[in-house]
Amino acid sequence: MNEELQEETHRLELSWARHAPNMLREYLVAGVEDPRINLQSLLSRHFLIRLVSGGRHEALMHAEYLFAAAMNQVLRLGENLGEAGDVAEVVHALERGADQWEGGMLSRFLCRLWKELSSNEPPHGNYVKVALETMDFSQGRARLSDQVLGTYQDLWHARMQAEPPKQAWRLRVLEPACGSANDYRSLKAFGIAGLIDYTGFDLCAANIANARSLFPDVRFEVGNVFSIPVEDGAFDACFLHDLFEHLSGMGIEQAVGELCRVTRQAIHAGCFNVGDLAQHHIEPYEQYHWNTLSPGHLERAFSHHGFSTRTIHIGTFLRDTLGCERTHNPNATSFELWRRASGSMRVENSTLV
Repeated sequence: MNEELQEETHRLELSWARHAPNMLREYLVAGVEDPRINLQSLLSRHFLIRLVSGGRHEALMHAEYLFAAAMNQVLRLGENLGEAGDVAEVVHALERGADQWEGGMLSRFLCRLWKELSSNEPPHGNYVKVALETMDFSQGRARLSDQVLGTYQDLWHARMQAEPPKQAWRLRVLEPACGSANDYRSLKAFGIAGLIDYTGFDLCAANIANARSLFPDVRFEVGNVFSIPVEDGAFDACFLHDLFEHLSGMGIEQAVGELCRVTRQAIHAGCFNVGDLAQHHIEPYEQYHWNTLSPGHLERAFSHHGFSTRTIHIGTFLRDTLGCERTHNPNATSFELWRRASGSMRVENSTLV
């Protein structure tokens, strides 16, 4: 690693070391960022499920996308609610098929989904109604109940428990910038963790301490995406969230190269700030960066290392696939990357050390 990347590593370490462990433990796992309802977290989780199970669960995946979109709509609606009477008025409006209540308009998507859930009576019932009626306002903002957030957890756990192994070995999965096991929590709760051989690493030692305290039997290591200490092709798959926005231009190129080097088959990258740009807009911010990424630039970088790309703009996915007209982040974009014409054998003994 050259001196510039070493210095960038030092600044990144400082930017996270200033935060208390308790803050890091709860960061990016609540509200619209909760992996149980965050669409980009769902996409990366479903990416892993497809790798171990093929295409047998597409209907359940689509149903969960609808659920996640609805919960984000309910949270947005909750910003304008504050007392039980308001909730009752919204529920009453939805029950009579109205598209507005006294406090404002209701989204067409939520109205349509309410009608479908009420008429079809799926196994989990009308989760929109349950979400509204169990919403918690005690901490100054709307919060969904664990009962609602876990709507699809048991369904997926049962599916994964019944899943026959696709191969004699478990899929070896790497998660860089894993935080305090932010997304691994749902992999475990939804029954996927038992089907993969997982390794997570993060530059922040406090994050890794948090992750190990939550999951002491799981492989979490302090590590640097600029230099991953494993052999080429050590992992079958890799997924990551919100990493490239915080790196320098050189750092992005180095990280992409390392991820492609250690990943044999496929990568799923969730990004929160992607714009319609020909090149990345690199924006230094305090000790690190807050970039706007170029989808074409990122695709070319991965292509240079032998990966083809499927780009998923979250707002477009919500509109075209689910008929949902709103997104909490219009810049959110995920990238699904597959190694082209890969005939390489998986590599043994690929743990981080």
